[in-house]
Amino acid sequence: MSEKRQGYPSDRKYTREHEWVRLEGGVGIIGITEYAQSELGDVVFVDLPEKGRALAAGEELGTIESVKAVSEIYAPVSGEVVEVNEALRDHPEKVNGDPYGDGWLVKVRVGDRPEVDGLLSSEAYRSHVEEGE
Repeated sequence: MSEKRQGYPSDRKYTREHEWVRLEGGVGIIGITEYAQSELGDVVFVDLPEKGRALAAGEELGTIESVKAVSEIYAPVSGEVVEVNEALRDHPEKVNGDPYGDGWLVKVRVGDRPEVDGLLSSEAYRSHVEEGE
């Protein structure tokens, strides 16, 4: 395992599909994990939902295209999209360079807090990734 894959910040929750969510008040910031971006390779395009769209947990919220493949991105929690990372339209490589910072995808007003509590902790996600390899 590369050293980069060991980074799963403990201030957020994770899905088995390799998305993360970090709460700031009632808003959840969503992105893909370090592991996901490294498996995808160089990201060349990101298709994200429009502001105002209602998402259900597990629903496809967009796609991410890399030099290797196109992959769906799933909403880890339900809520309304309140902000989209517009910088990714011109600079999708930010997902590779900083998946937990400038490479975030969308912000949603979280509708159901227990959904967040039911996601994986950083330790559980690390185990999930290690078991899958």
